[in-house]
Amino acid sequence: MLVLTSTHDVTTDLVLRILAERQVPVVRLDPGTDLHTGAALTATYRTGDQRGTLRTPTRELDLTQVRSVWTRRPSPFDGPPALDGQERRFAASQSLWGVGGILASLPGAHYVNHPWSNRAAEYKPAQLATAQRSGLSVPSTLITNDHDQARDFASHHTGAVVYKPLWNTPYAIDGQAQQVWVREVRTHEITPAVAMCPHLFQAKVEKAFDVRLTAVGNRVFAVQIDSPDLDWRQRQSLMQCTPIAVPDRIARSVSAYLTLFRLEFGAFDFAVTPAGEWYFLECNPNGQWAWQPDSITDSIAHALADQLQNRPKA
Repeated sequence: MLVLTSTHDVTTDLVLRILAERQVPVVRLDPGTDLHTGAALTATYRTGDQRGTLRTPTRELDLTQVRSVWTRRPSPFDGPPALDGQERRFAASQSLWGVGGILASLPGAHYVNHPWSNRAAEYKPAQLATAQRSGLSVPSTLITNDHDQARDFASHHTGAVVYKPLWNTPYAIDGQAQQVWVREVRTHEITPAVAMCPHLFQAKVEKAFDVRLTAVGNRVFAVQIDSPDLDWRQRQSLMQCTPIAVPDRIARSVSAYLTLFRLEFGAFDFAVTPAGEWYFLECNPNGQWAWQPDSITDSIAHALADQLQNRPKA
């Protein structure tokens, strides 16, 4: 089993401990950094034959023997620290397309998730379209760089409208990292600056609570999140999490969603109304999960270990 993640990813340790207890052999690699500190990767391709070897300071792995790959949280390919400027960017790009391509193309390996499936599933417009195709309810949403369209959308909703970034792009002011949270927006706040890039506006769901649903294969684990904030991530110390049952229809739609994106894992966010209707907000195909109550975290860790150890039936 090959696990691709950074050295400091403590969430991975929860699953690796379970696999160690089961005596499942595992090689852990951070390809973005380890290949600059003694690891080496080789692949050969001939007609009818594909082979490869990963060598670390302590292990040597025949890539044809890899049964499962867990793409967790590997570091980005930044290039060797000894290089800078153009040379470092060149090396980083070659690593992305070379190393990334080798590790994403291991013959017969089961991926959780495949890195290319992760990337495809990170686009919010694709998430919304796929959620609809899967039978999930989606709040009325507009994505546009047209100022007039945005103002018209906001003015024609009787309830509130929120703004969400389409990607968690790094942003700093005076060297201090900033976070763009989901927030309400009023019509007069929408300026012609919308034309600078696409913006996502969405009808605010009048919710009773939020739900984080973590899916591993056909197993789902959910917690009810009670928070004083519109965006519960903003002050996680104030939220309360309680395990909650998942309605069968939601579980079926989540399974369909994963199938359409070719995912084995997904971290789904829902807003639930006082009437009990679940509205899909987004799905992080590689979301964090170890912050949840111990019972849920332990169940997810065991489900991931099962998914990696026992290849799904074709």
